[in-house]
Amino acid sequence: MIAGLRHLPLGAYLPRDSVVHALDPRGKFLFLLVFAALALSARSAVDFAVLYGAVVGAAGLARIPLAYLVRGLRPVLWFLAFTAALHALTTRQGAVLWAWGPLAVTEGGLRAAGVVALRVLLLVAASSLLTLTTSPLALTDGFARLMAPLRRFGVPVAELALMMSVALRFVPTLLEEAERIARAQAARGADFTTGPLARRAQHLLALLVPLFVGAFRRAEELAVAMEARGWRGGDGRTRMRPLAWTRRDAALIPLAALLAAVVWWA
Repeated sequence: MIAGLRHLPLGAYLPRDSVVHALDPRGKFLFLLVFAALALSARSAVDFAVLYGAVVGAAGLARIPLAYLVRGLRPVLWFLAFTAALHALTTRQGAVLWAWGPLAVTEGGLRAAGVVALRVLLLVAASSLLTLTTSPLALTDGFARLMAPLRRFGVPVAELALMMSVALRFVPTLLEEAERIARAQAARGADFTTGPLARRAQHLLALLVPLFVGAFRRAEELAVAMEARGWRGGDGRTRMRPLAWTRRDAALIPLAALLAAVVWWA
């Protein structure tokens, strides 16, 4: 499980010459919000078929290999399995298929587990496509421009945008460091997959402690570097490539409306 963390596409950016990469990040942000709402409301097989088809089509237009996207979803399978099992055991609807003491799995529980698993995969895949097709700088600029009206209410938009950009930027770095620490701990006899649960938890603690220490060290180094360079928010800052909303970006609005109509009335 840990060995595949560095393949998680969330936070990574793959530069390509595609129509999806050229879209304005603000449009992609808004489209992702609509897509997330549709994914959370999807229930039927037709809904999921349409939404997964949209993800596959977007990956094709972005020239992102589908195998790369699928391989990147493997590290979240453990979280997916836990979430699905939790819904399967807590939802009591329909005939009982399996029971052991207070635990029971029903037909409705299996159906709920499947729906939750498909929704989580959709959200992760769509979010990964956003970061794979948008540079961190463009993500920051797009988020700041979308949230700009909140400045009137005292919201630190520039700081929030920077926090989001830094978090996305360091996701691949932290995952790679987690894998490196796991390999080093495994070479010293740590076992994260077999053995008693208490021993595995102890070995996992030996992984988390240096990972958190390294994360705080990186955060402190970044803060010192920004302060030394006089960073004081986004006021008065200029951009080498200012965002420009084009007709191609405006086409995302009817496309999102069409997707919503197909999902809701299918």
